[in-house]
Amino acid sequence: MDEVVSGLQFPEGPIAMPDGSVILVEIARGTLSRVWNGKTEVIADLGGGPNGAAIGPDGACYVCNNGGFKWSKRNGLLTPYGRPDNYISGSIQRVDLSTGKFETIYTACGGHQLNGPNDIVFDEDGNFWFTDLGKHHDRVRDVSSLFYAKPDGSSVKEVIHPLTESNGVGLSPDGKTVYVAETGPGRLWAWDLKSNGTIDPALSANKGRLVAGLPGLQMFDSLSVDAEGHICVATLINGGITSISPDGAEIEHFATGDPMTTNICFGGNDLQDAYLTLSGTGRLVRTHWKRPGTPLWFLNR
Repeated sequence: MDEVVSGLQFPEGPIAMPDGSVILVEIARGTLSRVWNGKTEVIADLGGGPNGAAIGPDGACYVCNNGGFKWSKRNGLLTPYGRPDNYISGSIQRVDLSTGKFETIYTACGGHQLNGPNDIVFDEDGNFWFTDLGKHHDRVRDVSSLFYAKPDGSSVKEVIHPLTESNGVGLSPDGKTVYVAETGPGRLWAWDLKSNGTIDPALSANKGRLVAGLPGLQMFDSLSVDAEGHICVATLINGGITSISPDGAEIEHFATGDPMTTNICFGGNDLQDAYLTLSGTGRLVRTHWKRPGTPLWFLNR
C-alpha cells in the first residue's frame, strides 16, 4: 500500500476524481475534504458527522451526515462511539464542489427522523440508495433501514426495515441487485430489484437474501462493488477489505493493519487503483486491485 495522505480526522466516503484527487469526509472534523499529493484542503465545513459521499447527476457531492459521535483515542487509534452532546439529527446534504456551499435536503422520512445516515450510491436514473445505521442511546439502539431518494429533495422512501446497523450500500454492475452490509452482525445482504427503487420481495424477515456472514469478531463497514460483481466490504477489528463473490462462495481478505478500515473506492484509468480509508490511524492509502471497480454513474461512465 502507498500512503496518499496522513493526518486525517477519521476519513470515510472516498471518491476518486478524474483529476487524480480524492474527495472524502473527515467525520471527526465535520468536513468534506479533497486530498492529493500528501495535501488536504477543506471543501465544506458540514458539521455533525459527514459519512458516506457520492457524486450526483448534477456534479454535486451528496453526503450522508450521521449527526456526529463522541470520540476516544486509545493506543493511537481514533474510535467513534455514542451520540455527542450537541446531536440534533442525521441528514442528507448536497455540496456544490465549486463553491463549498451546501444545503440539507432530507432530515426525515415518513415522519421518522433520520438518525445516522451512513453510506450512499447513485443508480442510472440519477436517484440514490442510502443506509441509516442509527445511533446508540446508552442502553438503547436505533433499528436501522435502507432508503431510496431523489436528489432534488422531492421524494424519499423507506424500502427495507428493520435492519441491524445497516452500513455499506452498493449496486451490482448490471444495477439489478442492491447490497447492504450490517456492521455489528458482520452480514452482507442482497435484494433483487424489479426496477430502480423497487425490490423483488423474498421470504426472509427483511425480504433479502443473506450473501455472507463472517465468523468470529469481525464487523462490516462501507463497501464498493468490482466489475466482476465481487462485493468489497471494509472490515473492522480484523482490519482490511473482505471481497465476497455474488453467491457468497468465494471470500478473500486483504489486510491493512488498521482495525478501523472503513471504506474502499476505485480510481485510475483502469479503475484498478483501490483507495482505502484507514480511519483509526487517519490515513488514505492506495493499492493495486486485481479486478477493476464498477464504473460509477455520473463519475466514471
